[in-house]
Amino acid sequence: MLDGIEVQPLLFAGTSHLGWSQCVAKELGTRLGDIAIETFPDGEIGVQIKENVRSRDVFVLQTIARRPHFYLMELLIIIDALKRASAKSITAVIPYFGYARQDRKDKGRVPITAKLVANLLEKAGATRVLTMDLHAEQLQGFFDIPVDNLYARPVLARAAKDLGLQRMLVVTPDIGSIRLARAYASSLHTDLAIVDKRRVHAGHVEAHTVIGDVSGRDVLLVDDICSTGNTLRAAAQVCKKAGARRVSAVVTHGLFVGPCFGQDEIEEILVSDTISQIEAPLACHQVRTISVAPLFAQAIDAIVSAKSISSLFDGS
Repeated sequence: MLDGIEVQPLLFAGTSHLGWSQCVAKELGTRLGDIAIETFPDGEIGVQIKENVRSRDVFVLQTIARRPHFYLMELLIIIDALKRASAKSITAVIPYFGYARQDRKDKGRVPITAKLVANLLEKAGATRVLTMDLHAEQLQGFFDIPVDNLYARPVLARAAKDLGLQRMLVVTPDIGSIRLARAYASSLHTDLAIVDKRRVHAGHVEAHTVIGDVSGRDVLLVDDICSTGNTLRAAAQVCKKAGARRVSAVVTHGLFVGPCFGQDEIEEILVSDTISQIEAPLACHQVRTISVAPLFAQAIDAIVSAKSISSLFDGS
């Protein structure tokens, strides 16, 4: 609401997670904008905005997962089309920010791809980015435009309370997720333990020991991204060996590109819907999806109405 006049957000969606985009639009009481997206025989992407966006504030909804290079390029082309159609502002709504894990030079002669993606989004014409649970919050500093980083924890923590865990203990599967796990432990009023993990290479993880007493406890593993599941699987095995009674998990971004978890490792996995699970090879009964579309709808409404987003979503 600006100066007493209701401002209706104008939303456009890429093809990566159309169902989720429709949920966000429904929460806002609006519809997705009319856009034609096609793929030419040689694989090139064609886009046409089918309605007037001149001097409008628009939002482009696209998650960069499963086919990250394709969906990123599609997002950039949509943003370029909107810029050339004279949109007033363009917010890239990216629930899962692909390439975020490539945020530093941890070896010689490697790129900082997360910074490259930030540059591409700005160059294409994005004037703001709205995302969730960035792998490293300092990625916001890669941009020279506003970045709003939402947190899935309030929604997922509420769902975790319904798991019926007894003597719950939050466990982080690696040191990099300590801050996230501490936030969950605070929300759930429980203690925190840490699994000592070593990544041998991109697809193999070794977990050695757990720092903290998990004996007789119901463990809740907490992580921001689950890709192959090796990290969670190894952490669950270590916790079980250390005497944990039951192991569940909470994950913001479920890529799930690996084989299904064994039933004896993790009983249930709560995951947000930042990434579509329709094509996920890990289609197990253990996985339960919790929607964060209402959170994004509230954030979009706050942007349109010039309200504070930080007051809505406390990441502490």
